[in-house]
Amino acid sequence: MTDGPAALREAHHADVSGGWLRPAVFGAMDGLVTNIALIAGVGGGGVSPRSIVLTGAAGLVAGAISMGLGEYTSVRSANEQVAAEVAKERRELERHPEAEARELADAWVARGLPRDLAQQVAEAVRRNPEEALRVHVREELGVDPDDQPSPWAAAVSSFLFFSVGAFVPLLTYLLGFTSLWLALGVGGLGLFLAGAVVARFTNRPWWSSGLRQLLLGALAAAATYGIGTLIGVQNGIG
Repeated sequence: MTDGPAALREAHHADVSGGWLRPAVFGAMDGLVTNIALIAGVGGGGVSPRSIVLTGAAGLVAGAISMGLGEYTSVRSANEQVAAEVAKERRELERHPEAEARELADAWVARGLPRDLAQQVAEAVRRNPEEALRVHVREELGVDPDDQPSPWAAAVSSFLFFSVGAFVPLLTYLLGFTSLWLALGVGGLGLFLAGAVVARFTNRPWWSSGLRQLLLGALAAAATYGIGTLIGVQNGIG
């Protein structure tokens, strides 16, 4: 255990800006659940192991591309929206600096700061236009204009981790095994381990986080397996 106040240590908080961790976690979980459910569905329909591998590989490639493009578009659109709001705030500070300073002081007073002190600090901030812009954006929008996530980092992270997650339930087939239940068991183990790893960043109990992800994946697999079995029986597959 490190002695001394946490505030005196660098990086005593985890990175919560959403640059790569969120799309990585979401990508891995989505890859696991998507291909586990996909394999369960076609396997329940009674198709051959070769068809299961082909379906799973197609799901991996299509899903990874979709996740990467989706993350890039989402993060870039969010950043552009923030940039537009920052530009709007910059214009207001240029046109009505006194009114903006009063607004900032009012916000601090609402949080419990004495009126005189809030006005003095707001006035001091107003004298530095760039710092004033940063402070107003943080206070009014709740974002740091200088610390926005990279759309490329989000896209690449999501693409790679989705691919890894989607590969796990295919592993047993690629190694020569043909049991659907073995593939689903390995996929479930992957879900549990992924959930346990996520607990490292959230301070949840590792077993609780792992079981939660396993349960969600099992529900998805059960639903697609049932649908696949129903369709396979009706069409005489298997």
